[in-house]
Amino acid sequence: MVPIEAISKKIGRLIVFGIPVIVGGGIIYHFAQSFPAMYAFEVVLVLAALGFITR
Repeated sequence: MVPIEAISKKIGRLIVFGIPVIVGGGIIYHFAQSFPAMYAFEVVLVLAALGFITR
């Protein structure tokens, strides 16, 4: 069983990485006017978030 502190810490990390994905994706799309560039940025952030969460 996973302690509640560990779960809340993981959820907090997801929120910390989720907000830059939403805001940063919009900024990247605004300047690049390209969905593939935005998706690449979001994939990099998702991979970084998964790296921190699995720790």
